[in-house]
Amino acid sequence: MSEKPEETEHPSDFIRELIRSDNEQGTYGNRVQTRFPPEPNGYLHIGHAKSICLNFGVAGDFGGTCNLRFDDTNPEKESADFVIAIERDLQWLGFESDRGTLYASDYFEQLYTWAEDLITKGLAYVDDQDAEAISDTRGDFTTPGTNSPFRDRSVDENLDLFRRMRAGEFGDGERVLRAKIDMTHANMSMRDPLMYRIRHVTHHRTGDDWCIYPNYDWAHGQSDAFEGVTHSFCTLEFENNRELYDWFLDQLELPHDRPRQTEFGRLGLTHIITSKRKLAALVASGKVEGWDDAQMSTLSGLRRRGYPAKAIREFCDHISVGRVNGTTEVELLESFVRTELNKVALRRMAVLDPLKLVITNWPTDANGNPVIEMREVINNPEDDTAGTRQVPFSGELWIERDDFMIDPPKKFFRLAPGREVRLRSGYFVTCTDALTDADGTVTEVHVTYDPETAGGSAPDGRKVKATMHWVAAATAVQAEVRLYDRLFVSPQPSAGGADPLDDLNPDSMQVVAAAQLEPELAETPLGEVVQFERIGYFAHDLDRPMIFHRTVGLRDEWARIQKRNG
Repeated sequence: MSEKPEETEHPSDFIRELIRSDNEQGTYGNRVQTRFPPEPNGYLHIGHAKSICLNFGVAGDFGGTCNLRFDDTNPEKESADFVIAIERDLQWLGFESDRGTLYASDYFEQLYTWAEDLITKGLAYVDDQDAEAISDTRGDFTTPGTNSPFRDRSVDENLDLFRRMRAGEFGDGERVLRAKIDMTHANMSMRDPLMYRIRHVTHHRTGDDWCIYPNYDWAHGQSDAFEGVTHSFCTLEFENNRELYDWFLDQLELPHDRPRQTEFGRLGLTHIITSKRKLAALVASGKVEGWDDAQMSTLSGLRRRGYPAKAIREFCDHISVGRVNGTTEVELLESFVRTELNKVALRRMAVLDPLKLVITNWPTDANGNPVIEMREVINNPEDDTAGTRQVPFSGELWIERDDFMIDPPKKFFRLAPGREVRLRSGYFVTCTDALTDADGTVTEVHVTYDPETAGGSAPDGRKVKATMHWVAAATAVQAEVRLYDRLFVSPQPSAGGADPLDDLNPDSMQVVAAAQLEPELAETPLGEVVQFERIGYFAHDLDRPMIFHRTVGLRDEWARIQKRNG
């Protein structure tokens, strides 16, 4: 289900200031058109969310448009399944392309025509060198490159060879089309870059119509121009490509004003990887269930884990847009998730490590079974409109094992022999006994209850120091609950070129196979997030009933970090 973003005044940043300046000068006739151009070779991740929010947010701020365009020029790694996943994630995040879904492959014929134009102008040539030879002759940042021995072919010969490349006469890698710029240029991107390579691979949209495919630098800017994009925003790794982006556009007769590329800093988060190549390796390793595993940093994974789209959008707005790459603690993202869920998530009771609690003076029915009564419980104290629910209460309950200790330390205020505590929305109970097995493990706790304390308060005004949640044993439903820790041990798992797979946390997921839940949780819609009282926020799996994923805990770790850092 998509969630349309509310009208929001986004904080100013250098990109929005640039657009204001353009509009003041009438650079594009006060027109603003952006695009979000993912390659369909994997799922969108949290880093993409920043780019999505920027491109669609800027367009919205200035009354412009934003398109979704797939840069699908690499058929070996792309698929229609990835297209579908990306469209779904974009919609879930709350955005919709103003012109439907566009593809770079829509422009293959136009790109080919423009390539022939460059050949005719003497600005492109067919090179017979293989990839290794081309790489060896490019030089480096201190050494100029050397010209290809095929650089001075005639226009007619280049046109003939390029057309034969298209016709499929040559095998993969036998020839490429290169731009003819300057092999001594200080910018490595300008040293006769590749424009086309031969790949006899079926494309997910065009099938076998093409066996030559444009490289990113040749397709990207020209696609922007063809669509009428005014402002092309890229992350900083494309900064050196900007000169080539402009050079290509300067050589062509464009249908619209020339777009301008501007770079911004990527979003980095601690304990997370956002490289699609590394995410793909993680999926291939079998360490996760797939691209949408709840431990993944993909938008599909975060959705399965219960992250609200609104929280992600607000997080992206908060970190704003800068000119340098930065790394943000993942706890900040979690704090936005927690804040949003605190407002909207219904409260429910669940026991993850159950210990039987028996109320020895609880009334029984004619058959000797403990009477079941219904207790009224508030659904969300942060939302009066959420109302209340009826929860079964009886003489045999499940409580958390760590809520009881036979010999408690000084600051343990929960249940212990002789101690009185409050059962949430129930009664005051006092521990009278505890049963143990041969190993000394507590198997059952016995208590008495005070019938005068219904609802959790005592007529005589006495106070207790602890309130515990519970689930009635007779009506409990079982579920699998998955508890997550950091997937990667290191805050920066890819630092220094390290393989993040070597940094995987072996204890990143703990599975509770038979958690005891109040019966209302069996009716929780798939995908909905609820708060397990005193434990955390949990999302009902998107397509597997009675599997709950811990979204975030109740404790605000970001606040703790801020306090620690002063």
